Amino acid sequence: MKMLKNSIKFALIALLVITASCSLDEKWYSEVTPETYFTSKESVEGAFGRPFTHWIWYTQQTRSFYLQEYGTDVFCLPTRGSDWYNAGQFQRRHHHTWNMDDSDFWEGWRGFGMGIAYCLETAEDLGNVDYESLGFEPGVKEDHLAQLKALQAYFYWRGLDFFGGVPIYESNREDAQPRSTDVETFDHIEQLLLEAIPQLKQKESLGAKEKGFIHQATAAALLARLYFNAESYVGKPMFDKAEEISADIISGKYGSYELDDTWYGPHTFTNDVSPEIIWSTPSDPNMQQYEWWYKHFGHYETYKYLNLEGKGNNGGSLTPSLKPDGTPYTFRLGRPFAKFHEDDLRKKPYVYLGNRTYEGMFLVGVQKNPLTGAESKGNREYKDKTLEFVDYYAQASKVGQEGYPATLAEMPSTIATAEENSGIRPMKVPMPNLADIAYRFQPDNPIIRLSEIYYMQAECKMREGTQHDMPGAVELINQVRKRNFEDGVDPDPVTVENLDKYRMLDEWMMEFLQEGEGRRRIDLIRWGLYVTEDWWDHKASNDPSRNRFPIPTKAFDGNNLLEQNPGYSK
Repeated sequence: MKMLKNSIKFALIALLVITASCSLDEKWYSEVTPETYFTSKESVEGAFGRPFTHWIWYTQQTRSFYLQEYGTDVFCLPTRGSDWYNAGQFQRRHHHTWNMDDSDFWEGWRGFGMGIAYCLETAEDLGNVDYESLGFEPGVKEDHLAQLKALQAYFYWRGLDFFGGVPIYESNREDAQPRSTDVETFDHIEQLLLEAIPQLKQKESLGAKEKGFIHQATAAALLARLYFNAESYVGKPMFDKAEEISADIISGKYGSYELDDTWYGPHTFTNDVSPEIIWSTPSDPNMQQYEWWYKHFGHYETYKYLNLEGKGNNGGSLTPSLKPDGTPYTFRLGRPFAKFHEDDLRKKPYVYLGNRTYEGMFLVGVQKNPLTGAESKGNREYKDKTLEFVDYYAQASKVGQEGYPATLAEMPSTIATAEENSGIRPMKVPMPNLADIAYRFQPDNPIIRLSEIYYMQAECKMREGTQHDMPGAVELINQVRKRNFEDGVDPDPVTVENLDKYRMLDEWMMEFLQEGEGRRRIDLIRWGLYVTEDWWDHKASNDPSRNRFPIPTKAFDGNNLLEQNPGYSK
C-alpha cells in the first residue's frame, strides 16, 4: 500500500517508539504531497487502510499471542532437546523470571507505538481531504476518522495492558513524551472510544462479510473490555459499565449479531460471514495470510498427517494435564486438554473431511490419519516412528539410559525436559488437504466475537458489587456451551452451584483457546491469580510487579524520558 510521506514515515514511528526529544519538520523528497496525492477514492482508501495493515501484523505471534499466552497455565513453548531453548527466554516466561531484554517485550512495545503513529499520520492527512469532491457518500469521512480514533484506542489499550501508562500523543509533530500515568492512559482510551462510537457505522446486515474495518459494535466492545479490566488497570472496578455495554451489544443496539449455530462457525474457511464475528483480521492465501499458528504448533511432519505441504517448526503446545506416569495433576489452573468434556465435539482429533468440512480441533494421540492412513513420523527422539502426541512432558525416550531414572514415573516433567511428541497441539484454525489447497489460510483471525460479549456479561453478573445475578450468568454461558455437544445436549452445564472463579476461567480458556490475539494472561490478572497461583512447573511469585511487563531496553535507547515499571531496573 502506498505511503504518502516517505521522507518521514519512519520518523513518525520513531516519535512514539525510539526517538529522543527532537520535533519533526516535514521535508518532501518528491513532488507528491497530500494535496497532489489524494485525487481519487482509491488514493484515500489506500492511505486509510495502512494502519489496519499494521494492526493485522500486530495481532499475531510475538506481538500479542506470545505475550498473552506464554507464561500462563495454558500454553508453553518447551525446550525440546536441542530445539527451542532460545537463550532461556520461554523458560523465563513460564517461571515469570523474564528480563527487559527478552525480545517479545520489544515487539509488543514498538508495535503498539507504530500503530498509534500510523493512526495519527493518516488522520492528519485525511482530515484535510474533501471527500465529497472525490465522490464519497456523506458520512464516509466522519466514519474513517472515527475508525482511526478507535484503532488508536486499541493500540493504547494494548500498551496499557502490557506495560501500564504509556506516552500519549495528540499529533505526529510533538516532541518525545514521558509516560503518562495509568489513569491518564485509561482516560485517554476511554475518551477516544466515546468520541468514535457515535460517528461509526453499524454492520450492514446480519452475517455481512467482515473485512477487518471497525464498526460501531467493535468500538463498543473495546470500551467494554476496558471497563471489564479496569480494576487491573487503575484499581477501580467498573464491571457495571462493562455489563451495560455487553447487554447493549447482545440486544443489537450497536448492530445485528448472533451466536453461530456451530462451534466451528467462527473459525472455519468462511468465518468472515459468521454472524458472531464482530472484528477479525482478514486472511487470504498469499495476501496477509493468517498462517503463523500452523508453523508454530505443527510438528515438522504434521503436513503428512494432513496430506498437505509446508512444514511446522514444532514449537508451542498445551501445558500437560498428566504426570509422566499418567496420573492427573491436581492444580486448579491449567490442565487444559483435560478440562474439555469427553463428549465435547471440539475434543476430537482434527480430521479434514473434504469440501471445507472437518471435525475436532486437536492434534492428539497417534498421528495416523483415519481417512487416508498417512502418518507423521518423528525426526528427533522418535525418528522414523509414528508420532504420538501425549498429554505429559518428559524425556520418555531416555528412560533407563545412563544418568536417567529407570521408570517413566520418575522422570522429571518440566518446560526444560520435553521431547518432540510432548504436549497436545491445538488445531482450531482448520487446514485443508492438497486436493483443496486453494482453501488454505482462508479462515480469518477472530479478534472480537459475540461469545466474548456473552462471557463478559456473565462474569460481570457473577461479581459481587454488580447485579450479582448468578442464574443470569449461568444462562449466558450455557447458551454458548451447548453448541459444543451433539444435539445441543451438554452433559456438564454451568450451574449456580458450580460456577466459581475457577469454572469461569475454565470456560474462558476452553471457548477462546488458541484464538485471535490471546487473552489468558488478562483473565488471570483480572481474577488476581496470575502471580498468586501455582500450575504445572510454575510456582507463584506473589510479586504484583509481574502483572506488568518491563519497558524493554531498546525503548530507553530512544526516549530517555521514560521511567521503568516498579520491580524492574532501568
